[in-house]
Amino acid sequence: MKPRPLSCLSVLVLIAGLAPGGAVGQAAGETVQGMLATQIRSQGFVCDKALGATKDARRSRPDHGVWVLRCSNASYRVSRAPDMAAKVEPLR
Repeated sequence: MKPRPLSCLSVLVLIAGLAPGGAVGQAAGETVQGMLATQIRSQGFVCDKALGATKDARRSRPDHGVWVLRCSNASYRVSRAPDMAAKVEPLR
């Protein structure tokens, strides 16, 4: 039985997984606030300019991060779990 060759995607995922800090899915220089802002925008929420993001340690669990994202026009609580859309709650 012949081993199957790795696809380009498999190789990229393998290399990204070996990066310091396991930075899979994050480009060099990408910030948490930028990543969260991009995600909530893709889900229909408005974030004109991301000003900051703070992890909510009390609400976070392993494999379920909760962040407070401050945008120039609003603030949101963003709950993220692997392979799922974020749960976004407008604050105030």
